[in-house]
Amino acid sequence: MIVRPWFSFREWTRIRDSGIRWRLVSLVNELLTTVRASESACDDLATSVPSAPAGGLAPAFEAALLPLGEIDFDAEGRLPPFPGVRHPVQSLVWLLRGVFGLASLIVLLAVIAAIPVVNFLALGYLLEAEGRVGRSGRLRDGFPLLGLAPRLGMIALGTYLWLLPVRLVASSAAAAHIIAPGSPADLRMQTLRSVVAVIAGVCICLALARGGSLGSFLLPVRNIPWLLREWRSGTYLETAGRHVRSFVAGLRLRHHFLLGVRGFFAALAWLAIPTLVYASIQNPGGAGVLQLLLGMGLLTLAFAWTPFLQARLATENRWGAGFELGAVRELFRYAPWAWLLAVVVTYVLALPLYLFKAFSPPQDALWPITLIFIVTMYSARLLTGWAYRRSVWRQSEGRRSWWLTRMVVRLAGMLPLLALYAFLLYFTQFLGAHGRATLFEHHAFLLPWPYLLGVD
Repeated sequence: MIVRPWFSFREWTRIRDSGIRWRLVSLVNELLTTVRASESACDDLATSVPSAPAGGLAPAFEAALLPLGEIDFDAEGRLPPFPGVRHPVQSLVWLLRGVFGLASLIVLLAVIAAIPVVNFLALGYLLEAEGRVGRSGRLRDGFPLLGLAPRLGMIALGTYLWLLPVRLVASSAAAAHIIAPGSPADLRMQTLRSVVAVIAGVCICLALARGGSLGSFLLPVRNIPWLLREWRSGTYLETAGRHVRSFVAGLRLRHHFLLGVRGFFAALAWLAIPTLVYASIQNPGGAGVLQLLLGMGLLTLAFAWTPFLQARLATENRWGAGFELGAVRELFRYAPWAWLLAVVVTYVLALPLYLFKAFSPPQDALWPITLIFIVTMYSARLLTGWAYRRSVWRQSEGRRSWWLTRMVVRLAGMLPLLALYAFLLYFTQFLGAHGRATLFEHHAFLLPWPYLLGVD
């Protein structure tokens, strides 16, 4: 007996086509909803933020710029929850926001880390991210400035785009002056260079006055009438000043700088004497072998606890927390495997970075190298904060690990790895451009900069 379906092939085709049409209609409705939300957000910003247009851009273009411009991070700098696969347009916008914000944040930290003294801000930010993860246990909490970095990223991108024609015209003008100095062509190129520089400067200033959004850089013509309307209203200076102060306050520069200073000197206090023993070895043979073994043993112990002492300092935001070795050793008993994972990632990522210290690059090549240091150390600190939080949580639950597990992790995991790292560290003085001073540049704990003592 042949069992026939309860509907015919034609009916099945009609149901399938209706389902496809329903899916397309849902997608279009979702896209329109996103555009309307973007227009509504622009209208709201027009009344409160000086970067918003008074009349608004074209709806489609404004909707395309808003996902990167006005990012709706929460108060902690986190992205909203992922919309899900049922909302592809909103999911794409969410992805663009997260990627652009994270890229802007990493580049910003790399630039800051390449500036002496100012790079304490970069270290403080890394410690702040580590501390937030150490308090909550969620990795997504480790990006406290993710809501502010995209604005700085857009300002940098827009300024770079406007400076490109200035650089091209200036290069042509310089070539014309070399080939035929004082000729009419040379005078025309010099005049053109001045005109292009003035136009670019005015457009950049107007875009910054409007708030530095991407639309204000790409559509500079709309900035002039907007600025005139705002100036006639008489409230522009007060409103702009209030929002600038709010933006600067959100960066928490003083907090991050002081946190970086405290974390730097806390780690240096634990690492200075063992490193000094290493650096004072004159001859590795004879009595120098005993000094080498002593320095390696002291550094192995210091490397075992320094990451988590810094994590404790960042989590509790106390200077004294960086020296509470007994409390940190007690926490190890509750999550040894998590601590082993954090130690492995931290030192496996830190060791290859010593290769960049074998040469002294020019100043303009520092920040791309620093970018690699920031990415690697950022990942290690987030994982260390997570391991610290896990041990605190298990301690509150009274779930101490078995003593045999702790012994295996100590003797078969952490001790060989840290001893090998300390042994290899001794030879970095022969690779680094600063000789023995390279031993003191512990970029995994001190400043996330490959050239702590400067470049030649």
